[in-house]
Amino acid sequence: MEKKYSVAIYPSQDVIDSVKIMKDYLETKIGWYNSKNSTAHITICEFKMTETELEKIKLKLHKICDTFTPFPVQLDHFGSYDAGAFFISPNEDSKTNLKPIMKKTQDALRLSNMKKSNDPHISIGRRLTPESIKIASHLFTTIDISFSCNSIVLRELDEVRKQFFVIDTFTFNSNPLPEFVQGSLF
Repeated sequence: MEKKYSVAIYPSQDVIDSVKIMKDYLETKIGWYNSKNSTAHITICEFKMTETELEKIKLKLHKICDTFTPFPVQLDHFGSYDAGAFFISPNEDSKTNLKPIMKKTQDALRLSNMKKSNDPHISIGRRLTPESIKIASHLFTTIDISFSCNSIVLRELDEVRKQFFVIDTFTFNSNPLPEFVQGSLF
């Protein structure tokens, strides 16, 4: 049976706790909303597959994460999408560091049914009405938090709770990929 999985970057526990406080506060103003109970994260991709196929994905994630080097991420402003999302966004330097991690991870997995994210952000709420986005943007005007991006998590969707939970973590080990050198036989 196929299950739904997500590959994501989790911020530090301090950032996760801060985002939860924001989500709880927003709920007091607009009521329940999509993504309210979701743990703060930066989505890299989502896909469906069987548990037996998943072992290959874990190996690929381990291999690619072994080559990544940890780096700081600075979250310094809020934003929204027309589709109804309100989110925290990283500064330009952090985006410049996050995008290659996301792209290389997506490329390493090579899945045809992958739903990719190419704009790093931490969602506060999704599928919000324009009025709810306006309320959120008045409630949350400034932010300046940071964390060390040093791993990627693999998450599985709990079909009952409708929330993802972490099933594996892949740390960045700063081991560069070996260069391929064309040899000569003569």
